[in-house]
Amino acid sequence: MSRKSKKQTKDRKPEEGTGRIVLATNRRARRNYVIESTIEAGLILLGTEVKSLRNGTPTIAEGYARFQGDELWLYGVHILPIQQASTMNHEPARPRQCLLHKRELLKLVHKLEAKGQTLVPLQMYFKGPRVKVELGLGRGRRKGDKRSYEREKQDRKRIREIT
Repeated sequence: MSRKSKKQTKDRKPEEGTGRIVLATNRRARRNYVIESTIEAGLILLGTEVKSLRNGTPTIAEGYARFQGDELWLYGVHILPIQQASTMNHEPARPRQCLLHKRELLKLVHKLEAKGQTLVPLQMYFKGPRVKVELGLGRGRRKGDKRSYEREKQDRKRIREIT
């Protein structure tokens, strides 16, 4: 089984220049939030979760990160259980701890104290043998803001098509 899962991961090509194999992208996050800054964090995962990520894709659209004490936890990310694990399988939507340096955690705590700030996962990817998540610090958009964002996006697309 391990050969097959490694082959499937190799079929996904790394992004040029970064060496990452993207597992999932949260497109709705950039539409629903104004992303002010991003940060890369490692994840503490179980073995069955890593195997599942090599075989399939996680769902990060409803994910968010929150502090519990001094630690940053990722909630709402769904990783499918694998059939071969039987009783030793993981819970699909369990909270997962994010790994960051203490300085980075302190900076995030201060930034999140501002009203309306949220940490949302933008991408989940393999960077070498490790699974990383790119978290975006953002502020929610209102309905009118979303419409203007979509209009600007369409305008940029039309300009690229013309030139």
